[in-house]
Amino acid sequence: MQRVATTVVAVVGAARAPRACVERLAGAANVRTVLPDPDAPPLDRAVDAWSAAAGAHVPYLVHDADPLEAVADAWVRRFDGAGPVGELEVAVAETLTRWRTGSFELPDYYVVVDPDALGPTRRHWYLGLLHGRAPGRVVPVVRPGDLPRELRRLAPARWWPPLDRLLDGIDRVVPDRVGIAAGA
Repeated sequence: MQRVATTVVAVVGAARAPRACVERLAGAANVRTVLPDPDAPPLDRAVDAWSAAAGAHVPYLVHDADPLEAVADAWVRRFDGAGPVGELEVAVAETLTRWRTGSFELPDYYVVVDPDALGPTRRHWYLGLLHGRAPGRVVPVVRPGDLPRELRRLAPARWWPPLDRLLDGIDRVVPDRVGIAAGA
């Protein structure tokens, strides 16, 4: 795990909402915003954001480049019955390969903008699965305009498990069972 001198926040959500939120923060005091090329592959975007974070010397670096986007997309498609066989496994393998080379780390926090606008399976990904792995590191923000205030309210929380552990068995984590104890 690589540490950087800034709090890294990935803004996620439906459609263009994350990018618009990050754009609105541009020029805010103590915040650097990074908007990697939206047409680049998700892992390339995450690497660009991480590179910017490694050189940042401000309290917050906020971006819209989810390093787990490819895995999340494949997981959602798998459980929505829309993904091809093996897509999730390939996304996990590619993500772990890039992570193991030190190309990126998970952000300190995921801010989920307007979670009600997400489809149910994607909502389970962020607010169920990821939140369950590191409570306090996934923060829902109902109104996009509340993001600046929410940045100031981010509190220390248990850190993410290593990415290989976080993604281990992800293909067996069923969306509507996320967070439900075994045997419940």
